[in-house]
Amino acid sequence: MSDYKKAKKQVDVSVGDSVRIIRELQELSQNELAKLTGIPQSTLSAIENNRVNLGVERAKILSRALSCHPSVLVFPGWDIDQESAA
Repeated sequence: MSDYKKAKKQVDVSVGDSVRIIRELQELSQNELAKLTGIPQSTLSAIENNRVNLGVERAKILSRALSCHPSVLVFPGWDIDQESAA
């Protein structure tokens, strides 16, 4: 059994996917999130489709509206266990 590595569940989530998933979990439409943040709906769509970079300032604004930490949006694929072992 020492030849086997423990299975590790990993999901490849983009920044845009992270924004969309959190928005949908909170049952917000893009239009509703646009009203809460002042970020145009078209820009939110572009972020969610990875056509526009999220950026630090937008991450701060969105994280306040979505009640999450900005790092959840900016680093969705971060594996803290792997990084802390390095």
